[in-house]
Amino acid sequence: MDEVVISKAIVESFTKDFIKALSVDVAIAGAGPSGLICAYYLAKKGIKVAVFERHLRVGGGMPGGGMMFNRIVVQQEAISILKEFQVNAAKYKNHLYVADALETISTICSKTIKQGVKIFNLINVEDIMVRNQRIVGLVLNWSVVSSSKLHVDPLGVKAKVVVDATGHESEVCRIVERKMGPKLRTKTGTVIGEKSMWAEAGEKQIIGNTKEVYPG
Repeated sequence: MDEVVISKAIVESFTKDFIKALSVDVAIAGAGPSGLICAYYLAKKGIKVAVFERHLRVGGGMPGGGMMFNRIVVQQEAISILKEFQVNAAKYKNHLYVADALETISTICSKTIKQGVKIFNLINVEDIMVRNQRIVGLVLNWSVVSSSKLHVDPLGVKAKVVVDATGHESEVCRIVERKMGPKLRTKTGTVIGEKSMWAEAGEKQIIGNTKEVYPG
């Protein structure tokens, strides 16, 4: 095997996919379970989707389960999603099921990619692209550039819709708040942030607050 040929194969293959991802229907920041499932269902409807994840691996906090016990608990209402992804889940009690966190996230990731979604890891969203008070894309850089605080110009990706799936950090929303002012569609116009643990209330609020918070 020729090492240069191997290198060319890697560079050419990645570059080909990345160039195609520079203009998409939907750009998603964050390849945790919510970002991946969002991407899967969009792609299933023929929508062109790219996902950008700053970490080396996908999955967000799911692989760690609860306090490093790699299990997740799923409510009855969401079991149909696990069944569609063919993830095994065992009935526990009170309409709750238990699934292996690693099986869940690896299966979701695999099926999302097979649906045609392009996932780019080790890429950080450092800004948004704006035209006429509307978000029209993301500004990207390698994660190591951001963490090392190197002065390297980023690249831009155009998207009709941008999804913030960065979880607790709400990174894209915080960028909007910092750059555009308190204009988010929340009670304060800003990222309200997380509260102390109350699982049932939190689940309901996530559903109620999953919406457009700024045009684009």
